[in-house]
Amino acid sequence: MKKVKIIGVPEHFNLPWHLAMEDGAFEDRGIQLTWTDVPEGTGKMSQMLHEGETDLAIILTEGIIKSISQGNPSKIVLEYISSPLLWGIHVDKDSPRQSVQELKNDKAAISRLGSGSHLMAYINAENQGWDTTQLQFETINNLDGAVDNISNGSGAYFMWEHFTTKPLVDNGTFKWLGDCPTPWPCFVLAATDAFLKKSPGLLNHILEVIHTYTSEFKQIPSIDRTLSNRYEQKLEDVRTWLSKTTWGQNQLSDHTVNEVQSRLFDLNLVDEIKPVENFLWG
Repeated sequence: MKKVKIIGVPEHFNLPWHLAMEDGAFEDRGIQLTWTDVPEGTGKMSQMLHEGETDLAIILTEGIIKSISQGNPSKIVLEYISSPLLWGIHVDKDSPRQSVQELKNDKAAISRLGSGSHLMAYINAENQGWDTTQLQFETINNLDGAVDNISNGSGAYFMWEHFTTKPLVDNGTFKWLGDCPTPWPCFVLAATDAFLKKSPGLLNHILEVIHTYTSEFKQIPSIDRTLSNRYEQKLEDVRTWLSKTTWGQNQLSDHTVNEVQSRLFDLNLVDEIKPVENFLWG
């Protein structure tokens, strides 16, 4: 058995990987794939790729492009989720604020620097016409940290995937003010340069397996109920999410890499726009 380590967030997007592992689909190819949940998100996963703690990661597009631009020895292998990510914008349930526009001078709670919640706070601020140089942040590590921070009177706002946080809106922990969709495909599969150099054939086997599962995912009988039960979400929310979500089968486009770089550069989050081949495998 060839051992391969992969990481991702503990969210519904990644169920195809878990189903494939539970079915023994990777073992049938002689691959022992070990999955680790990283609730801290993209900033932490970028660090783990950089330090060689994992071979593969399902990671936010803008986060890994920023990280590679800043020296992470990794490449994007595949556009995993082709549709945008819907970032819900939340405040404490008792906050008097009723609209996103009222957050202009407030701190954003983020999981860590370089995370999706960090980068999307800039994208949202730019969309709102705010001065992005004035943004302030509080680091809260993960979703549980956000609950503690915001519920204890920090006054911050918090951006996280809409459907993951919807149960916290439904139970009265958070107040939802609006959404900010990513302007590009939201998740990619990334691999370390070391793994790509050592095991390109192994990676192709992994891609063949996951392509089979993602292409057939929506046709699995009662997949909406499976998602609802496993991720503790309302059935109608799962169905809405499924209708909005598309899994990719191809490499991320050059256009998307340059679009993300351009936005990050305009926001002073990267120092330069680099050639596409710095970011993409193959």
